Amino acid sequence: MRGKLFRNLIRRLRVKLGFSTPDLEKLQRLGLRIGRDTQIQPGVTIDQSHCWLIEIGDRVTIAPGAIVMAHDASLVRKLGYAKIAQIIIESDAFIGAGAILLPGARIGSGAIIGAGAVVTGRIPADMVAVGVPARVVGSVADLIEKAEAKMADAPRFGREYTLSGGISAEMKREMVEKIGDRIGFVR
Repeated sequence: MRGKLFRNLIRRLRVKLGFSTPDLEKLQRLGLRIGRDTQIQPGVTIDQSHCWLIEIGDRVTIAPGAIVMAHDASLVRKLGYAKIAQIIIESDAFIGAGAILLPGARIGSGAIIGAGAVVTGRIPADMVAVGVPARVVGSVADLIEKAEAKMADAPRFGREYTLSGGISAEMKREMVEKIGDRIGFVR
């Protein structure tokens, strides 16, 4: 009994500190719908109490610290009810680090939600939304075009310059030196 309590405490602490992902199998048993090849990074919070109202498409990425909440209990003491609504994240969307999706958020296919954005409504397909509250600032195609222009004279690094690629201490120093006060790109 104590061992199970201890393991549960450690799991909760790891999630809270951003070292693990939510228990997706449990959420799916409760009704969360999640597509193929979706990546949910460490520290993401998915509303367990209303997860059956959440649908996540194929090839979605949800970055660390993002929150997906299908209910809002802010007025429960005043009204006796919590607000609930579906959250739909369509295929190929990207949800940035620390973004918050509130009840009724719908993210269109291929859309990008910037880090820290708070989404309360619909973001059309292939659009970029940022801010609090989130607003569309352009298309994904425009964002790609701007990034390609920046890449023209920016330092670029291959996959070997990542932790999973086996980056060495010397390569880390090289990366820091080459980037300096600019933006660089890594594969």
